[in-house]
Amino acid sequence: MGVHSTWLIYLSYLLCTVPTESSRVRDSFYSSLKYLLGRGPDLPDTQESFGVSSITEVGNWPIRSIQHLGQISGISVNPAGQPVIFHRGPKIWDSGSFNESNYFQEGTEEPIRVDTVITLDAETGNILSSWGGGIFFLPHGIHVDFEGNIWLTDVALHQVFKFSLGARRPLLTIGKRFKPGSDFGHLCKPTSVAVASDGHIFIADGYCNSRILKFNHFGDLERVFPQNEEFVSLKVPHSITLLEKQNLLCIADRENMRIVCVNPEMDHSVVRTQHSIQQADLGRVFAVANSDDMIYAINGPTSPNLPVQGFTIEPLSGRIIHRWEPTSDAFHQPHDAAVSPDGLYLYVCELQPIRLWKFKL
Repeated sequence: MGVHSTWLIYLSYLLCTVPTESSRVRDSFYSSLKYLLGRGPDLPDTQESFGVSSITEVGNWPIRSIQHLGQISGISVNPAGQPVIFHRGPKIWDSGSFNESNYFQEGTEEPIRVDTVITLDAETGNILSSWGGGIFFLPHGIHVDFEGNIWLTDVALHQVFKFSLGARRPLLTIGKRFKPGSDFGHLCKPTSVAVASDGHIFIADGYCNSRILKFNHFGDLERVFPQNEEFVSLKVPHSITLLEKQNLLCIADRENMRIVCVNPEMDHSVVRTQHSIQQADLGRVFAVANSDDMIYAINGPTSPNLPVQGFTIEPLSGRIIHRWEPTSDAFHQPHDAAVSPDGLYLYVCELQPIRLWKFKL
């Protein structure tokens, strides 16, 4: 990495951590950045040297609009290659949704009545099945594990749920219903889940506690990331993805505008390694997914002069291999991303406008 890139990354870190009287300084910085990145010689796209092809939008997907669909907060892909989405129906998370103590303020007796979990046909985007009506209050994250179990996070309930395929009652619940907390028995607005092939569960907890919790397959807590002697604290870990071959758990550290990759300690290794991926145009990272030892990340609105776009990243070097975006329109408020098990397709969901995207990898 060149000197200019290092200096730009340092400036972007300062701009997101040091209070300023106005956003004009940040906007001016990103205006210059918009020109430098992609044109400067020391931050090229290098997908060819890594054997990574360009990402292309699959047009006209889904082929027809989905009725009664609310803000799509999460997307995953089941073992059959079918995308599964988690949406909020008529609910919108706004400034009145929670009080200062993070208690939900919009009624604890009125769950979302429409089905909030929808499985789609991978080819057409048509609805194959749906469920979840009368259960959730403010959906956020979804993860379908290797066995087809569906893991869901609800920020209003402050809970994470595991549902088996076709079940309407959870097999496992972590957190206390409508009770936020920072001890090890509570969650506070959990955002994301990743499940390892050996059954270990990783939960991003989340908007309030800014920590990652590791559980065994029974739901017993084993580890908390970070601990005092480890990397700089997280600030809204919004999405997580597990790269088992590389023994990495990578975290979208949204408000720190970076991706942090840590050793998930599934092989009983005593070595605790971690590293940060922070590029000057990365912005606020909302989603991370992976396939073939590559990370696919999506940023969100950060500054008017910083593009909302996707990134293909080599996780060990932190190198951005490719920057990409749709061709038919622009990203606006992307919130989550997922890769199909065969590694051929990437799906992205947006909060506003309510939208789904499909890309060919």
